[in-house]
Formats: sequence, structure tokens, C-alpha cells
Amino acid sequence: MTRTALVTGGSRGIGAAISIALKGAGYKVAANYAGNDEAAQKFKAETGIPVYKWSVAEYDACADGIKKVEADLGPIDVLVNNAGITRDAPFHKMTPQQWKEVIDTNLSGVFNMTHPLWNGMRERKFGRVITISSINGQKGQFAQANYSASKAGDLGFTKALAQEGARAGITVNAVCPGYIATDMVMAVPEKVRESIIAQIPVGRLGEADEIARCVVFLASDGAGFITGSTISANGGQFFV
Repeated sequence: MTRTALVTGGSRGIGAAISIALKGAGYKVAANYAGNDEAAQKFKAETGIPVYKWSVAEYDACADGIKKVEADLGPIDVLVNNAGITRDAPFHKMTPQQWKEVIDTNLSGVFNMTHPLWNGMRERKFGRVITISSINGQKGQFAQANYSASKAGDLGFTKALAQEGARAGITVNAVCPGYIATDMVMAVPEKVRESIIAQIPVGRLGEADEIARCVVFLASDGAGFITGSTISANGGQFFV
């Protein structure tokens, strides 16, 4: 049986790697994106993975988007909550808007995507909910009170919901990447990247494909006994 997976923020960076890896593992995959039409269409042309545009920060948009995906591909069995944004600033300079935008996308967005799918997963007695959190949700980070709070909240959500889904055959897990060689990280000045790498015991940045492989494992039938867990994929930078 071919299962259907939906990846938010699935056309760029870590999300694109996850979408591609799930397709390679035999899933029917849909990639959600929020705003970059050019990148999304290029991704679709290169991979053959259909793309769907909506903001995960808006509940009704998520519910409507999910209906469109399910009409095209069938019931969604695997949800990967990958979409996320940053609005970094030292706390004394952080605005309410910077706080709200990050919480609405990174934390409320996980609720907005998972909630419309939950009853269907319960009825079918199968589901995989995998949320991409962050090393900075585990340890905190200067100028990221909003981001760190949102990603820590994702972990609390994961642990609580795992307890509700277990008897229904639904697993709920998280992956906390460390610093990954995405376009965003590679765009920072070289000296800054060197200072980051100096803090990583394995001596390098992670690759998006390495995070994608964690997701493919957690999505698999073979991971059915793993729920409420967090995989820390950070090269040894932080231990929990």
C-alpha cells in the first residue's frame, strides 16, 4: 500500500530534502510552501512532486489546503511539520510582531496542520506526525527568545500528543537538527560559519539529507514502537 505524505515548507532546504527522500522511499508526496512561487515551481519541475501554497499560520488555510491534497493524492498518512521562520532580535529590541509571527508559524502552525488530520488518522488507526524542531529549542540561543520558545513548544506538543495517539496507531515524534548546510546557513559570513563549526564535535555542518533520513525512518512502519521521542541530529553539539 502506497502511503501519502505531506511536508510543510517542503520545497526548499531541509523540507525539500525530506520531500525527495520520502518520494524515493515510495510515498506519494505533497509539498506545501508559503510564498516563493519561483522556487516552488522549479522544485516541482525538477522532482515531479506537486506543490500547494498556503500559510501554516492560518488554521482555515491549512484545513482547506489539506482537503485539496487529499482530493488529489488520497488520505494523508504522514505529516511532516517542517515549515518555520526566524525573526531574530535581542529580547530588549524584539517587537510583539516579531514574537507573534514566529509563534504563529513555528508553534501554532504545528497545531493548525495536525488538528485537521488527527481524526482521519484515528479512524484509519494509522498516522505519523513528525515535527522538525531545533537544537535551539533544546538549549536556547541568544537573540532567539521567540524561535527557541516556539521550537521548545513543538517538543512539548510532541510528547503530549504521542500519549493520545498511541492506542490509535499514531506515532508523534520530533527531529532537532543542529546547524545544517542550507542556503540560509551558507549565506552567513565565512568567519561566522567557522565559529559555528568550531562548536560542533564532528567538525562540520550537517547535510539536509541527514535530517531527511531521520524523517524517513520515523515515518516507516518499522518505527511503530517509537513515539514521543526526539532525535537530536546535531553532530554532538548538544546532548539531552
